[in-house]
Amino acid sequence: MNLTRTFNNWRKYRQTVDELNRMSSRELADLGISRGEIRAVARRAYGR
Repeated sequence: MNLTRTFNNWRKYRQTVDELNRMSSRELADLGISRGEIRAVARRAYGR
């Protein structure tokens, strides 16, 4: 069960990183996120 949860969290983390990377710098700024913070934001969201 823990392995499944870990894999699902990793998958959600990767999806979040990919989606944020597709956004323009302006869209990220509107969200209060810089391009350099994308991985940290995704990590906080999914506990990675």
